[in-house]
Amino acid sequence: MAGKTRAGEFRALLDGPPGASRAVLERRTRWLLIVAVGGANLSGALFVLLFATFVMPDPPGLADPGRIRLINLAVFSSYVVFGAPIGVAWGMRLFQPLRSLAGHQRDPSEAERRAVLRGPLRLMAMQGTLWGFGAAGWAAIDLDFSPLLALKVSMITLLGGITTCAIVYLLTERLLRPIATVVMASRPAAHDGWFGITPRAMLAWALGSAVPLLGLIATALSALVVSGMSVTQLAVTILALGGVALLVGFQVTYIAARAVADPVKSVREGLAQVESGDLQAAVPVYDASELGLLQAGFNHMAAGLRENERLRDLFGRHVGEDVARHALEHGVALGGEVCEAAVIFADLQGSTRLAATRPPGEVVGLLNAYFGIVVEVVTAYGGLINKFQGDAALAIFGAPQPVEDPAGQALAAARALSRRLQAELPQLLAGIGVSSGQVVAGHIGAEKRLEYTVIGDPVNEAARLSDVAKSTPDRLLASAAVVSAARTAEAAHWRLGNTITLRGRTARTRLAVPFRTPRRHGLRRLLRLLSQR
Repeated sequence: MAGKTRAGEFRALLDGPPGASRAVLERRTRWLLIVAVGGANLSGALFVLLFATFVMPDPPGLADPGRIRLINLAVFSSYVVFGAPIGVAWGMRLFQPLRSLAGHQRDPSEAERRAVLRGPLRLMAMQGTLWGFGAAGWAAIDLDFSPLLALKVSMITLLGGITTCAIVYLLTERLLRPIATVVMASRPAAHDGWFGITPRAMLAWALGSAVPLLGLIATALSALVVSGMSVTQLAVTILALGGVALLVGFQVTYIAARAVADPVKSVREGLAQVESGDLQAAVPVYDASELGLLQAGFNHMAAGLRENERLRDLFGRHVGEDVARHALEHGVALGGEVCEAAVIFADLQGSTRLAATRPPGEVVGLLNAYFGIVVEVVTAYGGLINKFQGDAALAIFGAPQPVEDPAGQALAAARALSRRLQAELPQLLAGIGVSSGQVVAGHIGAEKRLEYTVIGDPVNEAARLSDVAKSTPDRLLASAAVVSAARTAEAAHWRLGNTITLRGRTARTRLAVPFRTPRRHGLRRLLRLLSQR
């Protein structure tokens, strides 16, 4: 746990505080680059100096080895003193476009994008140029003393330069991530082979294997060419090269591995968020390699999932969650299937007069409140709002998904709906009819435009019952058939009434009405008074 905490603190140090401005990120990155690149060059220079002076033996026959070492030390020190400011100034010039980007909240220009995305490569090329000039100048000075000495210092300098340039590339790529995230937020970069995983792996190989092996080869050649090289000198040289290979190779391989692992880890964490149901997951895109394409691809996938979820939510709101789920699981095709279902039809009374006597906004508000209650009640009892028809609502119990007691659930929902409408919207009068029986449930319309609905005699019967219910005290009627189909617990709340012929139907329908709540309350109140006496 402590290791994870320290790793998180180190990442926060490199990436800056969350939500930092562009100016803060640019300033932090600039100083971190100066420190990191300067430290890498200083370490590389010290390695070259120590290796050339104390580890690698000098060729035989030098007239005055002590004087030559002092001259080499002076030349080396002078180049470091004058070359360091040149490198800093050159590096700042490479990243000059970032200064203008930091002060403005706008999309980066192409020059600013290149300054960030090609920054590691350009900085490595600049460092290679400085190290190349240094190796050539140092070799030219030592050429007057001995060609073998010039070959020795130039070879060691080039090996140190290769190591330093690779370290600079990997460090720069890591330090530029916060700025790269800003630059690539507006438009991810197209993949470029110069920034791929392969170049990074080759750099790690160059530092971890190639440079030490070249050093060992040079040591072996020196032992063959230079006469008088002792076993001790050869052993010291090999041990020094091996130690440097172990130390530097481990560090550079770790940096290169993290450069690959960090983007993959961010995508893995994003996938875990999506798997847990968080479709707002997004990962920062800061890499111009295949890994950047992976990061951008994840964000595109998450955006597509959010869009699909939004469409699914809209689809569910329009046709009902059960219909949407059924369509997604079984597909959508014209036609239907016969099933047993119960139907509630609720229709407002006097809606035309309501629209004529009240402002349109108020009418819409009342209708939304009315339909809101209908949706809440029907959904709570396991039903499906099939459609809204003007000021009427059609609810189904038993299609497209079967329910345990479609008739009983419809009757219970109708009673609850009647109570809530009378209590919460007394200014609206709605007739409620309940029926059940066999219906055909499915999609009707055309291939390019269809809707889910139920067709059958129970639908027509429920609509006619709602018309008759408008003239009853409770404004709620059911058919005797739906009461008989319900389980005993719900059927006990209903009593059978008259038999009538509904409009547009030939068969007669026996009505059922709920036991009126006020009568039950009145009986209970009377029994309580008698018990008190």
